Amino acid sequence: MKYPIAKGVFDILPKDPSPEGVWRASHLWHFVEETIHDLARAYGFHEIRTPIFERTELFVRGVGESSDIVTKEMYTFNDKADRSMTLRPEGTASVMRAFVEKRLDQQGGRQKLYYIGPMFRYERPQAGRYRQHHQFGVEAIGDPSPEQDVEIIDLLCEFYRRLGLKNLTVMLNSVGDNDSREAYRTALRIFLEPKLNDLSEESKTRFKQNILRILDSKNPNDQKALEGAPSLLNFLSEEAKEHFAKVKSLLEKLGIRYELNPKLVRGLDYYTKTVFEVTSGELGAQNAIGAGGRYDGLTALLGGPDLPSVGFAAGLERIIQTMLGQNVELPTPPHPQIFLVPLGDAAKAYCTELVFQLRHQGVAAEIDWNPKKVGKTLEHASHIGATYALVLGDDELDSQSIKLKELASRKEIPLSLVDLPKFLLGEE
Repeated sequence: MKYPIAKGVFDILPKDPSPEGVWRASHLWHFVEETIHDLARAYGFHEIRTPIFERTELFVRGVGESSDIVTKEMYTFNDKADRSMTLRPEGTASVMRAFVEKRLDQQGGRQKLYYIGPMFRYERPQAGRYRQHHQFGVEAIGDPSPEQDVEIIDLLCEFYRRLGLKNLTVMLNSVGDNDSREAYRTALRIFLEPKLNDLSEESKTRFKQNILRILDSKNPNDQKALEGAPSLLNFLSEEAKEHFAKVKSLLEKLGIRYELNPKLVRGLDYYTKTVFEVTSGELGAQNAIGAGGRYDGLTALLGGPDLPSVGFAAGLERIIQTMLGQNVELPTPPHPQIFLVPLGDAAKAYCTELVFQLRHQGVAAEIDWNPKKVGKTLEHASHIGATYALVLGDDELDSQSIKLKELASRKEIPLSLVDLPKFLLGEE
């Protein structure tokens, strides 16, 4: 191939011929996306679509200068006017920019938004992680209550339930309010300072820039250094503690099982109070298939009104791969209800009119306008999953009598040609 696909991206095809490419079949993506739209409507969320690129400053300010996304992973370029632009690495900053810029707060009440779309991060490709990946995300803006946090977590869990996923773990933590985090940063700095030389180079940098991110490190030396570290949960303000207690109580009433993880801080700088992550055992080290939390100060940070907000993002690649790993019952690819095989010019003219008529009535119909061998054409019709096939020649046109072939059973169904549309529509 003269111009192969770039590293870290992939094609979504009607049917991927490679053995490992089952998850890239377009009908699986349609199924997941249709589930998202149905679920969002049930929970009162409305779709928002934002540009694929934004001003770089939006992500630096919104995501955080010390985050891995900003320091390592963004696809940034200068446009022809020498303005710095970045392909969006995540969805929340763009949604909040649109919310603030279009003054959606003036519509009153809480705003409940969702999105589906591609995100871009320059990182080492691995299972479930790609340089162009796709996310489903939601943002609920304007409600500070713990009930709103729980609605978001419940929506994510219900999404997985509708897809047939099982054995998932909800990891839960609270990073508190500003006062909680400031007190904890001081305690963590005192704890880690004597162990500074034992930390990875990355965590030494985080020690100066954003010490909470060390909790997120997967480096074994960092994890060893953190043994016995103070827990963030012990530094929550009374208000943050009460909020978190209500979240836990509501999750328990809903029967949503969770595990407390005091080291869960998430990789973005804007989180406050509740943070959560849903993990699966099917994806190895990179096992998160959805995560989110509360970010009450983000709208104000972007120049808008100071409104409480909470949301999540879920990676579609990881979700579909988890579905395959758990042998979830998958939808069948779309297939024609009938495949028409005309023999001769008169039959071709008749079938051409018929195939469009059937489609206009809602019947999935396909045709081979130039069949060379009937056997090969019927084999192709079976291969693409057609339910019925009709071989139509001069004799059938003259008699107006046909034998409809049911391809799976090879049974022949005698019909009058004029009654075919009614039969296919279930009216006969």
